[in-house]
Amino acid sequence: MNLSQYQVILASNSPRRKELLSGLDINYTIKILPDIDESYPDNIKKEDVAIYIAKKKANAYFDCLKDNTVLITADTIVLLDGKVYGKPIDEEEAKQMLRELSGKTHQVITGVCITTKEKQHTFGVSSEVRFALIEESEIEYYVTKYKPLDKAGAYGVQEWIGYIAVEYISGSYFNIMGLPVQRLYQELKKW
Repeated sequence: MNLSQYQVILASNSPRRKELLSGLDINYTIKILPDIDESYPDNIKKEDVAIYIAKKKANAYFDCLKDNTVLITADTIVLLDGKVYGKPIDEEEAKQMLRELSGKTHQVITGVCITTKEKQHTFGVSSEVRFALIEESEIEYYVTKYKPLDKAGAYGVQEWIGYIAVEYISGSYFNIMGLPVQRLYQELKKW
């Protein structure tokens, strides 16, 4: 990749995104702006929500960019029956999300935005996940022990709930974790 001339910035607090981007052997720094609004218009296609929010996050950083900066922002949602599941606001909402996902197949969509002063490129990756039926005691245990309030759909596929509930995945596992690194690598190669 021809990124040596750029300072790559990952605008994310997510330990999973940091781990995944590090796996690409890209030198980068973290930059976090507090309180970026992650709302979206009601009339947007649900499949486009993650891309919309990733771009919104990138635009919040635009004034901080230097000429040699490449900024990476991302957002992940879970989509089931036309309903968008973001991060739960509390443990009760997390439990309710898992009850609704239990025994069903849902989509995990991550939107990514790559931004410089000169250009901006967005893309989305979708993966399909089928959950087995999850017992109430298992939901209670997972939410209490793992505190998934920072995860879309209230779960981390790489955690205990992924071991016991995920029956089937179609698409990128790393996308489900929160950053589709294979696709990101291909897009950065074009930069």
